[in-house]
Amino acid sequence: MAEIKPLRAWRYNADLIKDIDKLVSPLFDVVSESQREALYEEELNSIHLSVPRGEDSADGAAERLKQWKSDGIIQQDDLPAIYVYYQYFTLPGSDKERIRKGFIANLRVYDWHEKVLLRHENTMPFSVNDRMEILDKTQLNVSPTHGLYTDPTHEIERYLDEAMLDPLYETEDYQGVRDVFSVIHDAKIIKRIMEIIEDKQIILADGHHRYEGSLLYQKAQAKNPEHTGKEGYNYHLMYFTNTESDDLRILPTHRVIQGIEGFSKEDLLQKIDKYFFIKPIEEATDVNEVILGKQWAFGLLIGDEAYKIRLKPELIDTIEWEFPRTIKELDLTVMHYFIFEKCLGIKGKDQRGSKNLTFERNFTKCLTSVTKRESQCAIITKDISIETVKEVCYSGYTLPQKSTYFYPKVICGFLFGSIEENEFNSFFDEAFQ
Repeated sequence: MAEIKPLRAWRYNADLIKDIDKLVSPLFDVVSESQREALYEEELNSIHLSVPRGEDSADGAAERLKQWKSDGIIQQDDLPAIYVYYQYFTLPGSDKERIRKGFIANLRVYDWHEKVLLRHENTMPFSVNDRMEILDKTQLNVSPTHGLYTDPTHEIERYLDEAMLDPLYETEDYQGVRDVFSVIHDAKIIKRIMEIIEDKQIILADGHHRYEGSLLYQKAQAKNPEHTGKEGYNYHLMYFTNTESDDLRILPTHRVIQGIEGFSKEDLLQKIDKYFFIKPIEEATDVNEVILGKQWAFGLLIGDEAYKIRLKPELIDTIEWEFPRTIKELDLTVMHYFIFEKCLGIKGKDQRGSKNLTFERNFTKCLTSVTKRESQCAIITKDISIETVKEVCYSGYTLPQKSTYFYPKVICGFLFGSIEENEFNSFFDEAFQ
């Protein structure tokens, strides 16, 4: 199934690494505008390659990359490697330090119908085209997407732990996550990791637009009569973690409603009462705790009030969407069908692009937005389990957009993966056959 390869990554030179904090950048959609501006002010920050600004932004990124290579700002490793990446973090309300263990390698680009790489959400065409243009102009995978493999034996983690005894560098991001980076050059270990992965399906956890950009670019390039399947454009940079890890976390993404004409609290509660049991919650800050572990239960923030709403179980069979039963029974399906379509009037086909529906990961921001009347109401959700994500992926269906928030997010700037022929292929490739 999944074919992975080591790579000779491009990395910031040794003199710059001491200031690695000024070079790395988080994913674009998880930081504030002011944080992004601060990153853009750093001339050598990786954000200039990952999310370039300007009219011809992709061309600008390509020019900058060429200059960085020429000036030795970034340098290509001599030997192919698998790169080890650990993230140390805590969760809200807990002091326990967790470790998400993973590695970075090149994954062969697979079309969705091959069912080697499985997706759990759909993409927006504009964002995909943007990612493909940057890949085309720069010939560089600037930041790895996040893929999941399943290995109950945890054999790969043993090799990763050994590499982490001698880390190359580390940094701490804006959320207090400690990111630590190391490398594996040993050909025997690399081959063993490749062997373990080759019988696995990979679930795409994060980076659907970037991967889709690679897929469309590969399809376009493969029309070349000289195409062999070994070219750099046939591969995509990915960070791999094990679904069997206790520290693989998916945080909830809440929904905020605004701009619905004729909206009233009384009308919404009356409609919700048709489908849900409704129970007032005295303190809005208790919502997360009240709905925890309860199937088809959500928090409703509206005006100055908070409620626990839970679907009347006999109604689960009334869902008219053509999904298999396992998908119909998901909390997310219940929310999008009964709350958004039936109670708020946002049809399923319109929800993806609806201006009335936004996503917010921070509970406090949801509460503030509602109490200040900046939004009409908010629906508070629970964590999604990795088993739910697996179930959806294996069924061939997808979750509503922004349904999952794998935490922590992978940062950009530790390494870059070239797909240029003279930089992608290596004299050492035969060692990994």
